[in-house]
Amino acid sequence: MDALSGYTVLDLTDDAGALCVKLLAGMGAEIIRINLDAEGQHRLRELLPAADVLIETFPPGYLSSLGLGYQNLSNINPRLIMASITPFGQDGPYKDFKASDLTVQALGGWMSVTGGPDAPLKLYGNQSYHTASLFAANGILLALLGRRSSGRGQYLDISVFESVAATLDHVLPRFFYGGVVSRRQGSLHWNNAFRVFKCRDGYALLSIHAYWDTLVEWLASEGMAADLAAKIYLDRASRDRHIDHIIAVLERWALTHTAPELVEKGQLMHFPWAEVKDAR
Repeated sequence: MDALSGYTVLDLTDDAGALCVKLLAGMGAEIIRINLDAEGQHRLRELLPAADVLIETFPPGYLSSLGLGYQNLSNINPRLIMASITPFGQDGPYKDFKASDLTVQALGGWMSVTGGPDAPLKLYGNQSYHTASLFAANGILLALLGRRSSGRGQYLDISVFESVAATLDHVLPRFFYGGVVSRRQGSLHWNNAFRVFKCRDGYALLSIHAYWDTLVEWLASEGMAADLAAKIYLDRASRDRHIDHIIAVLERWALTHTAPELVEKGQLMHFPWAEVKDAR
């Protein structure tokens, strides 16, 4: 039996909460989609006593203005778990600001570390909405678990902005504990461990530091190692200081191979490499 089989979810979401609803449906919940016109409000009140979860993405205060805020609904159904997904949460200075997925990707910090040095880049698709949906789905599952012992529902205030900021685990700790301000560096991983390289027929994600000696021997066997066999590159910290030069050598070498060829041979040597694939 699915984890949420027998549970009923009332869906009042737009794109910001679509993935949350999809995840709960995938776990077996019955999803009832409601359009909140006059007829929809009547149907919502009819369905509410037997509902387990309500998910909505209206601006802060809108449902309360219709008499459908959490306080009103929980008086009818104390076991109700309600999740509100909004750009900036239910309170605070930005709560009434209008926003899109792109807006929150910018304000939440993602675009400060994605793209090239002079070109902020939006992540593909509605990734900030999807991230908030993941937080909402996890919160709902925890609230359902808590309800087993308490017998009562909960109200979940999910801010898309805060959800985005919470994912910057490689940015915030480095700033707070080391004073390092992370920068955009294209396809190079934040700690220089990986980078996407152009090949003869496409692109491949290659590790830079893993099995360094083996990598250098491979390049040397093809006469393309340049000076990478020098002792100065044996130490990881030293390689990081000379990362631009190492990348330049690897770029010249990768262009002499096809992406599938590099990845297949690299995987045989236990390199965690992958071809950059499209939908075809």
